[in-house]
Amino acid sequence: MNLTQPHDVANSSYLLHEKTARFTRADQLKEAGLYPYFRVIESDQDTEVIIDGKKVLMFGSNSYLGLTNHPQIKKKSIEAIEKYGCGCAGSRFLNGTLDIHLELEQKLAEFVGKEDALVFSTGFQVNIGVIPALVGRHDYLILDELDHASIIEGSSLSLGQTRKYRHNNMESLEKVLQNCPLDKMKLIVLDGIFSMDGDIAPLPEIVKLAEKYNGTIMVDDAHALGVIGQGGRGTASHFNLTNSTQLIMGTFSKSLASIGGFIASDKETINYLKHHARSLMFSASISPAATASALAALEIIQAEPQRIEQLWDNTNFALKELKRLGFETGASCTPIIPIYIRDDVKTFQLSRMLLDEGIFVNPIASPAVAKENALIRFSLMATHTREQIEEALEKIVSISRKLAIL
Repeated sequence: MNLTQPHDVANSSYLLHEKTARFTRADQLKEAGLYPYFRVIESDQDTEVIIDGKKVLMFGSNSYLGLTNHPQIKKKSIEAIEKYGCGCAGSRFLNGTLDIHLELEQKLAEFVGKEDALVFSTGFQVNIGVIPALVGRHDYLILDELDHASIIEGSSLSLGQTRKYRHNNMESLEKVLQNCPLDKMKLIVLDGIFSMDGDIAPLPEIVKLAEKYNGTIMVDDAHALGVIGQGGRGTASHFNLTNSTQLIMGTFSKSLASIGGFIASDKETINYLKHHARSLMFSASISPAATASALAALEIIQAEPQRIEQLWDNTNFALKELKRLGFETGASCTPIIPIYIRDDVKTFQLSRMLLDEGIFVNPIASPAVAKENALIRFSLMATHTREQIEEALEKIVSISRKLAIL
């Protein structure tokens, strides 16, 4: 019998510590008073939140329609807990499917214009389950270079060959497609709205290329659902290309005020994924409360279209003002507005000083983006008032001048 000796255990612990101790970036930022992550919020996720007992205007939230504290959604969530309990105690595949899961799937499919849908516990799990389930050893996975991290993780689990094309560059995409066999499955996966730059994928051009080279399209609508398209139905609806977009993915953690995700497609594809997507089959089900919240949010989105109209009024005003003030906002045309700082240190400084002045924004620095692309992500909600936006812009301008950004 070969038993592990105590000194082997000690040596293993040393090796672990040696590896983790090399990560010093977070400690350096903390020592400089610039650490911008894991900031603790002590209230609901609204246009105004409480941090360290103080009121702060929130411009870093993905709650685009401002539904996270809607009384009807909270009521439905509580009712679901009272009826079903706090969890499902199993996976969808075995004992964890509830009738409200099926109701949500039916309504999501109808909403985005597909035959069927499948609900996962998170949006991340959708991408790491669907992509490797569909892209086999002899297939091709084609990604925009700026696709979300969950899509990249899904690609790493796939047995197929992964190819990337330059961001929203159709010449680059066509070259990739030309180098893939016509008779092999080619899954093109892209963000509808890109989460860092706030620009929209050129879906009409992508559809033309997919049809020319026998490609299949999957759109990640995490940031597009509830934002663009007819009544917030997403990117395919926005371009009137729902029938030409084979798979539509979305999350509940943005406009749908909950946690979870879904994939929508034809019935055969959804049936296949039910029996092949490992992140669905081997993960616990989305909770009753989260499911009921997403259902209620979906109903409100359809009943109150003025929320989307207000979101776009706020977006257009903020974009126009930021450009007038001299900020660089790139190709954004959505509620995700990047304010390019192009310097990591100044990006962290601006974020910290804004928080001190009562404005919460998200700093995006390397390695998430290249150092020369460091930015502040300024996110709008339908429930922001014009006065709140003006206050935030005024403070961004003032501090940017102090830091010689403007």
